[in-house]
Amino acid sequence: MEILLIGSAACIVALIVTAWLMTLAKWFPIKAVDAFIIDYKTMIRAHVDYALMALFGVGFYGSGVELPIIACWCLAIGGFSNPTVFTIAAFDPNFWDKKIWRAYTALSFFVTSVGFLWIAYALVRHAIDKGLF
Repeated sequence: MEILLIGSAACIVALIVTAWLMTLAKWFPIKAVDAFIIDYKTMIRAHVDYALMALFGVGFYGSGVELPIIACWCLAIGGFSNPTVFTIAAFDPNFWDKKIWRAYTALSFFVTSVGFLWIAYALVRHAIDKGLF
């Protein structure tokens, strides 16, 4: 289950990197950075998504429920790759027109969904087994 902590740490690092990129793009006249971030709103989406995914990973790890390791890996990988979709899209105005990014996005969403749904099932199963229903 410690992979959830590794995934959360990766999301926290990406959170800080995107914060700095947006700060440099908005507050400092650095043309290279301004030209690099094409879609500022999409970068904000990535930033918020990294924060949420980091919190989910830490929260699930700290839940006290023994979670399936494959589900944890799916959440850790998908939790990082999913916000990265928005990060890449913020740099590429033609992101959604490219087949490679469509495939990456679909795979990322699938892996993330499998992780979340499997962990949700494990949490409900734990509650039922403890006699909470």
